[in-house]
Amino acid sequence: MAGPEAAGATAAEGSEGGNGGRDGYDGKCVFCRIARREEPGTALLPCEDEDLVCFRDIKPGAPHHYLVVPVKHMGNCKTLKTEHIPLVKRMMEVGKAVLQKNNFNDLNDVRMGFHWPPFCSIAHLHLHVLAPASQLGFFSRLYYRINSYWFITAEQLIERLQTENAAS
Repeated sequence: MAGPEAAGATAAEGSEGGNGGRDGYDGKCVFCRIARREEPGTALLPCEDEDLVCFRDIKPGAPHHYLVVPVKHMGNCKTLKTEHIPLVKRMMEVGKAVLQKNNFNDLNDVRMGFHWPPFCSIAHLHLHVLAPASQLGFFSRLYYRINSYWFITAEQLIERLQTENAAS
């Protein structure tokens, strides 16, 4: 899990909203640096979307635990609007593709979602892809708990964004 122990977590807190600098890059954000291959200790996994990167979580909560991250700096999931629904869907597709490339094909045993603010340790949008969900350990079941105050599934986020659009 991208917990508080993640390198640069405190440095990223200052870039909560917006998209970092003018070019969508925040040099203080560890995920921005990873996306630009400036963190040699983090290997990027093959990703067919040039606007997204994928890599293994430094504190895996499941045998397969990946993070899908936009290359351009974006705030957490609470800052998203209706126009970001296609991005969230693309992030999910990349997550599924990475699982399949790593020989995990039971897409019914996957948990994908985001930590809901203020429970985000890195202030750069990132999708957690965990599989098999049935093998989450005790703490991971709590940390990535569905219907909690601190974690929202990708599907729930999309529904929330669609509802906000309908209400406005």
